[in-house]
Amino acid sequence: MTLTSQGIVLLAKLFSGFTVRWVDCQPDTCQRIYFANHTSHLDAVVLWSALPKEIRALTRPVAAKDYWSGGWFKPHIARSFNALLIDRKEIKVHKSPIDSMIRQMEDIYSLIVFPEGGRSAGEEMSAFKSGLYYLGKKRPDLELVPVYMENLNRILPRGEVLPVPLLSCITIGAPIFLEAGEPKMEFLKRARQAVLQLKDQ
Repeated sequence: MTLTSQGIVLLAKLFSGFTVRWVDCQPDTCQRIYFANHTSHLDAVVLWSALPKEIRALTRPVAAKDYWSGGWFKPHIARSFNALLIDRKEIKVHKSPIDSMIRQMEDIYSLIVFPEGGRSAGEEMSAFKSGLYYLGKKRPDLELVPVYMENLNRILPRGEVLPVPLLSCITIGAPIFLEAGEPKMEFLKRARQAVLQLKDQ
């Protein structure tokens, strides 16, 4: 890890005070897709920082290129936590974000994704977009691991620049898989419910 990477982990812990609970799931360096609710720009950084060091080294958060490419500071931070930047504005058939994710994760990296797409405005999770389904379809060997992140929207509210130190909780649940022949909408509802169930555990 670079000094910047170590600094990111320390600051994420300082500002979010996160505790991590693994529920029916164990930390493992096997390839996985961690999918979580999304309420703050801090989500990717905090979840990545909360993973054990050996898993963190093999995990890439998927983040919005339009947010993390502006200026010089954000790109530097994005490189430091090995973010996989996806262009949300110019999606083309021959440049599918899903194909880009699969190509860049190779047979090495796990990913952190936020299936809602953008950040949800309040406590209610938005419906999941289809990306998680296609990741599961193209890489059926991967564990799809639900994650519920609590309180991050209060640490860095929408429109704010500086975080407010508060406590947060990250709950990581049992892996799911896309079942053979499972319709897209049924799977996305099941995946969303897997995240929501962690809220009360």
